[in-house]
Amino acid sequence: MKFSEINFEYDVLDGIEVMGFENMTPIQEKTIPIILDNKDLIACAQTGTGKTAAFMLPVLNQLCLTPDDRKIKALVIVPTRELAIQIEQQIQGFAYYLSISSVSIYGGNDSGIWDSQRRALESGVDVVVATPGRLMQHLNLKYVDFSHVQHFILDEADRMLDMGFHDDILKIAAELPKKKQTLMFSATMPANIRLMARKLLHEPEEVSIAISKPADGILQVGYSVYDNQKIPLIKNLLLGKNLKSVIIFSSTKSSVKEITRDLNRSGLKAAAIHSDLDQAERELVMRKFKSREYPLIVATDILSRGIDVDGIDMVLNYNVPNDPEDYVHRIGRTARAQSEGMGITFISPKEQPQFARIEKLIEKEIYKAPVPEELGEAPKYDPFNQKQNKFKGNKKKRFSHQKDKKGGDAKFVGKKAEHRNKHPHSKKQHPKGDKA
Repeated sequence: MKFSEINFEYDVLDGIEVMGFENMTPIQEKTIPIILDNKDLIACAQTGTGKTAAFMLPVLNQLCLTPDDRKIKALVIVPTRELAIQIEQQIQGFAYYLSISSVSIYGGNDSGIWDSQRRALESGVDVVVATPGRLMQHLNLKYVDFSHVQHFILDEADRMLDMGFHDDILKIAAELPKKKQTLMFSATMPANIRLMARKLLHEPEEVSIAISKPADGILQVGYSVYDNQKIPLIKNLLLGKNLKSVIIFSSTKSSVKEITRDLNRSGLKAAAIHSDLDQAERELVMRKFKSREYPLIVATDILSRGIDVDGIDMVLNYNVPNDPEDYVHRIGRTARAQSEGMGITFISPKEQPQFARIEKLIEKEIYKAPVPEELGEAPKYDPFNQKQNKFKGNKKKRFSHQKDKKGGDAKFVGKKAEHRNKHPHSKKQHPKGDKA
């Protein structure tokens, strides 16, 4: 179905054309008529399916029919500053021919950002896109007027609850008029989301699209590796390859910094993005990544949702995500808008059960590629027989790196350790041996 077939105002259709939109995605086709009918909605759809246009286009269409009185009429709550900025940029594009103003409200240490946000909230804008924490700071100072809000949108609601924003969302909702349209978009629909929906929505329509299934254009590959093989394998996969845009996700800030440092030492131009960076630093990194000045970006999960960069060649999971849903969001950064891409995941022995849960969720067995021989023996992928892999990993480490005090080889040290494990009360047990 084409956007031109929807009963949008001409100026809205002109904005859609300027943005290069023609055919609607499934989530847009199913939700836009409901929103135009002014009904409450709870929609389940993963990232990259066109959710922003699905809720913003009909809301903008409704707003252009209201008086231009500089009152806040639409409030969009999102989990991260990156998503807030992205949505506000899309609003500016869609509203190119409309006299509709917008502002994004998010945290940061720059006093100039705070002052500009305050001025916008005090003077009034049509659409506010905000993260919950920063919006609560403004609300607590009593100069924000939400009495004219007609549309309340929660985007990535599941993510916001995971981040602990439950109470803030309810407090924000309490500041809004009782009579309004409420729209809730979420990638998953756990019990806590349905509970919140019952509190905030009135007789909502429900739409569910392609829950937790990666796009068909993503080539998914797994590598079963030991932890000490991960960085060498990254270099093996990336050095000498003509990849213009790659995101590497890691679970901790420290590993993000370590990976970035090692890649740059190897001649691969990489930048890191994590919560230690302030807002200006993050935006600079993202601008350089979008312009391809940095072909590689190493990030914590702060980027797994909400980043809008076209043409990402590869997403590489340095760690298996703890939540199978996060796997879908991470690799969903590539193969967007019907393009193709690659999603690679490194799987250490202890992470194998987590990866098996991902395969169960997406109902697909992901191909396990062989690890290059020069990186050494790799663990067998056998998530239901963890004892074997765990033993192999420990044995390899012990035999490879230990010598006993008398100059015996590592194999003998390993046999002594095996004897101690079988006979823990042996009198010959050396106290320092336990630390090996």
